[in-house]
Amino acid sequence: MFFGKNKKDKEIGKVIHYFDKAMVAVVKLSAPLSVGDEVKFVHGESEFTQQVESMEIDHEKIKKGKKGDEVAIKVNKASHENAKVHKV
Repeated sequence: MFFGKNKKDKEIGKVIHYFDKAMVAVVKLSAPLSVGDEVKFVHGESEFTQQVESMEIDHEKIKKGKKGDEVAIKVNKASHENAKVHKV
């Protein structure tokens, strides 16, 4: 289901790689992101929302990512390369 962009949603990055077996999305951040934030992955008409439970850069756990970082996030549902990531 697609309900359009929520007014408070802010695009904070884009999926640049998706590892389907591990269900991990690598997100190039255009804004800061922290563990505990709620994010929405949007690709075409498919979307899902989840809380960021863990993030890694180069296999090192981090609490916060900054603009320009490429962070790996474990996802609850399949994502796609080029999916937009919004903070909700």
